[in-house]
Amino acid sequence: MKTAIVIGAGFGGLALAIRLQAAGVQTTIVESRDKPGGRGYFWERDGFTFDAGPTVITDPDCLRELWALSGHEMSADVTLDPVLPFYRLNWADGTNFDYTNDDVQMRAEIEKLHPGDWAGYEKFLEYSAGVFREGYEKLGHVAFLDFGSMIKAAPALAKYQAWRSVYSIVSGFVKSEKLREALSFHTLLVGGNPMTTSAIYALIHKLERDGGVWFARGGTNRLVAALVTQFERLGGVLRLDDPVTSIETLGDRATGVVCASGWSAQADAVAANSDIMHTYRDLLATSRSGQRKKASLERKKYSPSLFVVHFGIKGTWPGIPHHMILFGPRYKGLLSDIYDHGVLSEDFSLYLHHPTVTDPSLAPEGHSTFYALAPVPHMGKFPVDWDEIGPILEKRILDEIGRRLIPDIHERIVTKFSYAPKDFAQDLNAHLGSAFSLEPVLTQSAYFRVHNRDDHIPNLYFVGAGTHPGAGIPGVVGSAKATARLMLESEK
Repeated sequence: MKTAIVIGAGFGGLALAIRLQAAGVQTTIVESRDKPGGRGYFWERDGFTFDAGPTVITDPDCLRELWALSGHEMSADVTLDPVLPFYRLNWADGTNFDYTNDDVQMRAEIEKLHPGDWAGYEKFLEYSAGVFREGYEKLGHVAFLDFGSMIKAAPALAKYQAWRSVYSIVSGFVKSEKLREALSFHTLLVGGNPMTTSAIYALIHKLERDGGVWFARGGTNRLVAALVTQFERLGGVLRLDDPVTSIETLGDRATGVVCASGWSAQADAVAANSDIMHTYRDLLATSRSGQRKKASLERKKYSPSLFVVHFGIKGTWPGIPHHMILFGPRYKGLLSDIYDHGVLSEDFSLYLHHPTVTDPSLAPEGHSTFYALAPVPHMGKFPVDWDEIGPILEKRILDEIGRRLIPDIHERIVTKFSYAPKDFAQDLNAHLGSAFSLEPVLTQSAYFRVHNRDDHIPNLYFVGAGTHPGAGIPGVVGSAKATARLMLESEK
């Protein structure tokens, strides 16, 4: 393989393209938007920098590896700053819980919630280390192309009761309901319902404990820019602002792509970091096998969407940490409304991102940058006019932050805007406006997810949230490692 085209400059696409280019494959990334990053897009408004997300960086070693392939150092292109506490969790009754990897501090925080739960927490960490070893270190960078590979992994998955949910496993270790929520909410960061997502995802705790939680100085967009710098210094080509309209095929081979501008190119292999449904339904519209796959994808379960309020305000807030989770009055009931019933509840839980407490350069002097993110049902479950609903939900979210943290928030706002499910659908071609692609339940994991290589078009590959292992920066960077290995081995 001498040439490759990667569709989409998200984290998965950039990571794959760097691996291919470092291995001597001349690689072109074709991106539909005016900036690279995919979900790691950003906006600059009124002197404030707003990251679209993702804003929680874990396992920085998986990123450093992309520079080490060519003997470069990631630190020359971007600086990662540690974030402590990892998260502050706040409940409606005013209880705060600072989550960290400092055992002394964690013990004090757990004792505050439930004096007897420390021993159970230590056992949970042992469990988390086990699923990390089996689920992330051994399987996170390996492609599952046939059912046999799933059978081989089954004993390890069975040992850790992978069929149980994260919440169910956590509940077996600790008694405090608040601590159960604190130890299970992480699956929401990759689109999973803690009540149904496989217990394997408890590995996130080990990932954070060992690798920490980080933020790219200047914003997540600077990490995206650094990946582009590394890709281009290796000789890769990034083509922006030109959506791919078709993956061209001849027989059972992908031959290249055609873009909206009329530009086209041929390549030995094509890899899609684009939305999986968009890829099969629209880009492979003339492929019979592509249309068959589209029909099966329509029957699958998709992760929820998000409603995100970005706002820049007057004043600095050293007392509000970088990452906060503001839990609403309900946990199970709210999750059921989002995932099962497709209801926009009166109550909500929020992830509040406050990057200027770590990096003041993201706002004018004496000001702060925030975003508040609420999981909401995807457009298949909740088909409404977001132009009508959005402003109402935006006000309710800002009111809640005002009630709990910043009393005069409305008077302080300098600039604000929201990002709704319809924007995910429009800007990212995300099926149903889903923010994380396929829901990460056991029956849609590993072999049961979209394969890293198409079953019928052997030089068409997939990378990103819709393929194995799933969403989140470590997930999509892991998918790039698995897919690159397949692509490079195909030449041997």
